[in-house]
Formats: sequence, structure tokens, C-alpha cells
Amino acid sequence: MRPYTYAQPRSVRQALRDAGPDTAFLAGGTTLVDLMKLEVMTPEHVVDINQLPLDGITLNGKGLHVGALERMSDVAAHPVVREHYPVIAQALELSASGQLRNMATIGGNLLQRTRCGYFRDVSTPCNKREPGSGCSALEGINRGHAVLGTSDACIATHPSDLAVPLVALGTTVHLASPRGTRSVPLDAFYALPGSTPDVENVLRPNELVTGITVPRSPWAARSLYVKVRDRQSYEFALTSAAVALQLRGSTIVQARIAAGGVGTRPWRLPAVEHALAGRPATSATFEAAVRRAADGARPREHNAFKPALLRRTLVRALTELVESR
Repeated sequence: MRPYTYAQPRSVRQALRDAGPDTAFLAGGTTLVDLMKLEVMTPEHVVDINQLPLDGITLNGKGLHVGALERMSDVAAHPVVREHYPVIAQALELSASGQLRNMATIGGNLLQRTRCGYFRDVSTPCNKREPGSGCSALEGINRGHAVLGTSDACIATHPSDLAVPLVALGTTVHLASPRGTRSVPLDAFYALPGSTPDVENVLRPNELVTGITVPRSPWAARSLYVKVRDRQSYEFALTSAAVALQLRGSTIVQARIAAGGVGTRPWRLPAVEHALAGRPATSATFEAAVRRAADGARPREHNAFKPALLRRTLVRALTELVESR
């Protein structure tokens, strides 16, 4: 780990003032510290934001607001989240390990870097880590890599479980910088790799995530997260599905669907949502609706199984959600 300077501000304004051209914000540290040890990230200045007033979990007429510094375990256990947004609690509980969830923050989870082994190994080429050096995963070990939203420059999978239901539910992320504040739909927050995989989101220099708002909706309370992985503890998703339905009797009025483990960002599936709307909540409907879930997929040698696994995961999630009524 290389030398760096350190600051611990007490206000958002001071934190933004302390941030310089090569600054990293430190919250739970569950990603940043690891990557600094590996010298994947080498900031000259670290701003510890844990003393900032960016906590709180509240529900009002606009929806659920969660401060960026709320710990993952606290959000998952909160009764308001469990009752009104169960898919969020489920995704959090299926993330990482209990120890990490006690440290990791909501803002940090949304900003975590990919777990691609080539990105984390500074001895191998990686366009995300060193633009223009190449993508080792294209012809290397790519079983866990993305099949949707990929490019010839990068096929790294987005790692966040939490971001998948948040995208499905239409979440907004709130940002602050020396230039002021702004809010961005989470679905528009993440960037596709294209030819610039090192640009992962729309954050501006020294911009800070301050919180998120998940809107109230008639489908959020009837929601479910399913994660398929190689083992049941502390493992990233091969595929995952966040599903939310508004039902009238046995008819689907509206659906919100997103997938994880298969895309270079959390992958919203509007074609599946449209195919479900107005249809009976039956296995035949589900099987027909998910046929287009992997449209545009570009599998590589070792992850060609992912499109079919994604479709099966979506059917499983929809079936379990309807049967849980």
C-alpha cells in the first residue's frame, strides 16, 4: 500500500472541500481498502466520511429514503424496509457475509468495483484498470463474466446485489459536489463499458453519494429477490432476479424486473415487464415472457450457460413470488 494523506471531516461541505484531484472517499472500506492493498486503487488522499450526517431510514409520501452511510445490515433489518420493500432486504441479506454487511454502507455498495479477477490482478492487462491495455477476460477465465452490455473492451460483471432491486423499483440516487446537488435515476447512473470501461458511472470529480430514494409503488410490497450462485454463503451471483408485481386477482397489472450477475450494470428487463402486463400469473405466462430476457447477449467460451440460466431464474422468482401470496 502506498503512502496517502488522510482527513476526517464533520460536514458534507468540509468533505467536499477536503477532496482534491486524486481523492477517494472512505466509508465502510470493504472495497477501497482491499483495492488499495492490491494497488489497484492508489489515491493520494483519503477522506473518511463516517462522521458525516448521511444516515437515516425514513418512509414518507415520496417513498423510502436511505442515507448513504446506513450499514447494509441495518437497512436489511429495518421493519419499514422488510414490510414495504422486501426485495431490498432480501438482496442485502444475500450479499457478502454478515461481518461485511455490518461494515459496508449503502452508498459504498452501489459504488463497489467489479470482482473480475483480472481487474484485481495488476500483473494482467485490464482496460478498466489501465485504459488501452486490453481485456484479459475476453479469452481468459470468464465463467462469471457478463453476457449483456459487454463490449470488445470489457466484459466485467457488475457486482452489486442491492443495485438490482433498486433499479427494478425506479430508485433515484442523490449526489453532492462543490458545484451543488443533483439527483439521478439509478438506471441512468451506471455506464456501459463501450470503449471506456474505466468510466463506470456518471459521478463527476469529487462528487459524493448522499443517499437514495425508492419511490412508493403498488408493486414494491409484493417483491422478491432470487440469487443463483455456486455456494450459499459469501459468493457473487451467476444470475439473480429482482421481481415485483402488482396483481388484480390472478392478473398481472404491472411488473418490474431486473437481473444481476449477467450484465455490465444492473440489467432492467422492460421487454419482460411488457410481456407480463395484463396476463394471468401462470407458469405459461412466465415462460413466454422471459424468452426475450437475454436479447442481445454475447456469451463467451465459459459463460454460454448464462442466458438459459437467467431465464430459469426469472421463472423461478416469478413463480415463488406468486405462490407466496
